Amino acid sequence: SHLGECPICCLPLPLDAKKSAMMTCCSKTICNGCDYANSTREIEQNLGQKCPFCRHPTPKNQEETVKNLMRRAEANDPNALRQLGNRRLKEGNHESAVEYWIKAAELGDAGAHYHLHVAYRDGVGVEKDMKKAIYHAERAAIGGNPRARFNLGYEEFGNHRIERAIKHWVIAAKLGDDDSVEALRKSYTLGLVQKEDFAAALRAHQAALDATKSLQRETAEAVLNKR
Repeated sequence: SHLGECPICCLPLPLDAKKSAMMTCCSKTICNGCDYANSTREIEQNLGQKCPFCRHPTPKNQEETVKNLMRRAEANDPNALRQLGNRRLKEGNHESAVEYWIKAAELGDAGAHYHLHVAYRDGVGVEKDMKKAIYHAERAAIGGNPRARFNLGYEEFGNHRIERAIKHWVIAAKLGDDDSVEALRKSYTLGLVQKEDFAAALRAHQAALDATKSLQRETAEAVLNKR
């Protein structure tokens, strides 16, 4: 998908954002498995906390976190720009969020294109504009964003372009998107998808999920779930 691989274990990153974290010092997204393994090693060896990738000391507070992001954003890092946009959205500053996403999207960030798709679709921080919403959804989908593919599928389905909708959902399912599998399942029950095509999509979906699994990640998830 658009998320790529964890730069440490080189396994595909899970679509679930809770199973990875972006390091604000270097803008690398690290899976929870590698982050947990690094933290465990630091505790066992009585070491200071550092980024698993670039070894920069981890921020001690939100002020340092934002300072790291701003430094990366000034260097035109699309990941940092997107994250700053996400932060502005949570703060309720929708217009500023859109400004950051636009900058990240101009640098080719698929995640930022997806956020802009939702913003223009729902009128958050900008006036509603379905033409721009579809444009950004298409750019995000081309960049490998499965949620954008899923939404494009529903847009096509609503416009009675069933074959195009199915193609979007198949592509998204192969990237591991659960909602696209469910959309294909419903389409299959309606006779809109051939049995062999649905079965192939299910196998590809499971393969995408399996590719993100490892013992290290499962261990980290078990520990985090107990907290």
